[in-house]
Amino acid sequence: MDFHSVEAACQDAVAQGVFPGAVLLIAKEQDIVFEQAFGQRSLAPDQSPLRVDTIFDIASLTKPLATTTAIMLLVREKKIRLDDQITRVIPMYGVLGKSLTTFRHLLTHCGGLLAWKPFFEEIIKSEKAGRLNFTASRAAKSYVYEQIHRDKPVSAPGNQSLYSDLGFMILGEAVEILTGNSLDRFCQERIFKPMGMRATGFVDLTQLRTRRLQPITEIIAPTENCPWRKKILCGEVHDDNAYAMGGVAGHAGLFSSARDIHAFLLRLDQCRKGKDNFLPQLLVEEFLTKDQVVSRSTFALGWDTPTPGQSSSGSLFSSRSVGHLGFTGCSIWWDLEKNCHVVLLTNRIHPTRKNEKIKEFRPLIHDLIMNALFA
Repeated sequence: MDFHSVEAACQDAVAQGVFPGAVLLIAKEQDIVFEQAFGQRSLAPDQSPLRVDTIFDIASLTKPLATTTAIMLLVREKKIRLDDQITRVIPMYGVLGKSLTTFRHLLTHCGGLLAWKPFFEEIIKSEKAGRLNFTASRAAKSYVYEQIHRDKPVSAPGNQSLYSDLGFMILGEAVEILTGNSLDRFCQERIFKPMGMRATGFVDLTQLRTRRLQPITEIIAPTENCPWRKKILCGEVHDDNAYAMGGVAGHAGLFSSARDIHAFLLRLDQCRKGKDNFLPQLLVEEFLTKDQVVSRSTFALGWDTPTPGQSSSGSLFSSRSVGHLGFTGCSIWWDLEKNCHVVLLTNRIHPTRKNEKIKEFRPLIHDLIMNALFA
């Protein structure tokens, strides 16, 4: 396998400002066949090179790696069924036409909720009006949940597909209610620790504040010089709403490394093949299969699949592929048929989110990778 064109494309992307740096891991048949760091971990206030073990804010990769996997464990333990209504766990969710919404609807982004709302703006406003230490508190998190409970859906559940952070916030709330534990602790104890994912976890901002803990910023890729937090973020979640909710949320907040994500995918693959009982084979297969509730939807349960002709995975991944993108510049694409996966972690929003160059880069690099793997 010759990865010279892949290396050249990554080096060129750094030179062209697609991102300051990237870690790229490629695996085939369980084995890592390529793993390399490119460019810089940080540009400001100081420059420092990226390493393959750098930890990234993986943004929406939180959805499949943490929240979706937590739901799978709860289904396995018969605490819920996928077609149970959310109101079974969160009774107040059922107002304004949302009573028939199920876990399956939220996992496949057809619960009728909006894609996004700037909850953080109201939270900041409340703090400025005198509600001390409200931002990044448990009270702020409860406030966000209440706002979503009271929200009117844009369509009836199961009617249309619309990628939604709000749906995954509610799934995170459901996990916390069902387990009697915070989402970060549940995921740490039941997913990351058993899978040997030592560099993976949420950064609970309420703990940083009350126990004066500090993340080890030298091993974390910084993100944006945030206009409202007035600093370069490093070891604190970039996502505005997740930050306002205290850093632990169902839609964003997870930090991880390429090697940890690789370990996660290997374990899930072993479950899918019936060789590991961490999760039942049929359940994993169901979650990784495109859902049929909404016709023409690309979503599996908690995962996406390639959109023909316009996927960030390029044109060479099979239709039996799943993946996910993160706003910070991270992505996973996993071809179940060809038995390979690509983990691309970048800090494309450092020092500003006003950088969309990665949209063109993603399909290009995935096509180069698949050509190298299967030439």
